[in-house]
Amino acid sequence: MKQHYDAIIVGGGVMGSSIAYQLSKRNMQVLIIEKDGMAKKASSAAAGMLGAQSELEGDHQLFPLAQQSRAMFPVVAEELKSLSGIDIELKQTGILKVAQTEDELTHLKSVAALQRSMGQEAEWLSAEKIRMKEPELSAAALGGFYIPNDGQVSAPLLSKAFAQSAAVLGTDMLEYTKVDSFIRKDNRIIGVKTTAGTYYAEEIVVAGGAWSSHILQKAGESLDVYPVKGECFAVQHDQQMISSSIFLTNGYIVPKSGGRLIIGATQKPGDFDQTVHLHGLSGLIANATNMIPALKEAKWENAWAGIRPQTGDDLPYIGRCPHVNGLSVAAGHFRNGILLSPITGILVADLLEGKPVDDTFAIDRKLLEEVNS
Repeated sequence: MKQHYDAIIVGGGVMGSSIAYQLSKRNMQVLIIEKDGMAKKASSAAAGMLGAQSELEGDHQLFPLAQQSRAMFPVVAEELKSLSGIDIELKQTGILKVAQTEDELTHLKSVAALQRSMGQEAEWLSAEKIRMKEPELSAAALGGFYIPNDGQVSAPLLSKAFAQSAAVLGTDMLEYTKVDSFIRKDNRIIGVKTTAGTYYAEEIVVAGGAWSSHILQKAGESLDVYPVKGECFAVQHDQQMISSSIFLTNGYIVPKSGGRLIIGATQKPGDFDQTVHLHGLSGLIANATNMIPALKEAKWENAWAGIRPQTGDDLPYIGRCPHVNGLSVAAGHFRNGILLSPITGILVADLLEGKPVDDTFAIDRKLLEEVNS
């Protein structure tokens, strides 16, 4: 393995792998350093919804970026399959955002109207029409809107496909390797010392998800990224009960192939513990079976927890550290990491080639100060 690279990426989740893929496409020599196995954290735990319209309302600052990234998936799916042989299971069967109270009904009607005024497809469905579309939904569904352009992928397969495609293009990878410290020369980060040796690069990108702030502290930087634990579970049913993903205020139900459904997710800020607790699952089970009573007959498969990276203002950090050269960050995508992975890879690759990134995501938009000042 080489010791000198054009770019080193610290973090081997979907974000780090997408960045490596884009940099490798541009003929850069790239090394990914991952403290665990590739895509073992939030990237493998996600349900894989591409919820540009269901997760983000039309006036959210991330909305335009999310739309752009969602539109990339058909091409990304083809590219990754041709390089890695992995089918990311892209399904463009839409997402149904459902109201369960009168207040939610009023709010969702206004959201659907706003999105239609922006040229987005958002079909409002009454309680009667929503059950015509998805007959297994109970009377708890008072109405909602159908978003045909939102979809889903397999989050673990997407992460694996980005990583393997990057490897095919020449990216090196070090798994189960921790970054002990950053090497600084004058006011520039030029390399990293790890448990597997020392490596140098022209550019270093921290894409460590919820652990990014801990990693950056080793370089004397502080970043407002914190963990939000999310518990999920999967069940199996003999029939395909729903065709579209169901997005609720208190969770989601995502149909996968072969009658499998992923149901989630709890939100526990500040928690790095990946233990699954009965209290969290009991609430998810109650919500899901209230919406789809037939789920009571489904067979249990498994449960897990993912640690999602959140920021104080719900916007990811994508940009260069303002106090030191050669160090950039792509972190804080929270529940939209899978959706935003294609566009983030491109933005960071552009950044490292000298192209500007929208100030909305620049990492100095909030307090980012040297710890050792």
